[in-house]
Amino acid sequence: MTSPTDLRSDSARSGADDACPGVPEHWACTYDAAGWSVRDTASRLGPLRVDFATGALAYRRAHGRDSQRGLGRATGKANPDDPTLIDATGGLGKDGFILACLGWRVTLLERSPLLAGLLADGVARGRHDARIGLICRRMRVLHQEATHYLEGLASTARPRVVYLDPMYPVDPGSALPGREMQYLRRLLGDAPSDPRLLAAARAAAKERVVVKRPAGAQPLSDMLPTHVIRMGGTRYDVYLTRS
Repeated sequence: MTSPTDLRSDSARSGADDACPGVPEHWACTYDAAGWSVRDTASRLGPLRVDFATGALAYRRAHGRDSQRGLGRATGKANPDDPTLIDATGGLGKDGFILACLGWRVTLLERSPLLAGLLADGVARGRHDARIGLICRRMRVLHQEATHYLEGLASTARPRVVYLDPMYPVDPGSALPGREMQYLRRLLGDAPSDPRLLAAARAAAKERVVVKRPAGAQPLSDMLPTHVIRMGGTRYDVYLTRS
């Protein structure tokens, strides 16, 4: 895994403190042939790692229908002259990878140093995998707080699209979330998103902002979206910014 100050290196680092920045107490950080992973040793949860080449992402990549799904419809077709997109809530990079599959050049922002390191490790390994190398070369990872980063963008660095997937609100009556979501909540908490985030995203995006929400959730702010795309239990709120 790469350190938070250098998310470009492909080589393993020596020492868990360098390899796993911000690892919580009672968590173990491990490097093996499949890359870096972390595990909460105080629970029964299995390890957490970022792997774009296998599992559900491999199935979606092989079947190639994402342009027709909600995410692809919400972001629109990548413009080959300027296919720039910022995923301001990088997490484990699944949506960012799908967007890169659709031709976007994706910058993933992640405020957790541990998640940013795992994500950078997954991207670095993917670049050397013949199945997904071209896709992962369209991805880069920055350890950044999203609102601050977007507010500080130069006019020449503005992306066409900003994508937001803030943590879904907790439903006390629902079943325990899956392993990956349990890890994300432990690392990122359940606090609401920065209320300035949507405004910063709208100011930065040249064309649109896309916000992923549960189908029945309130919009991210009082500002109503330009239009909405619904897919099952998920809703994509689209805010057009082009004048």
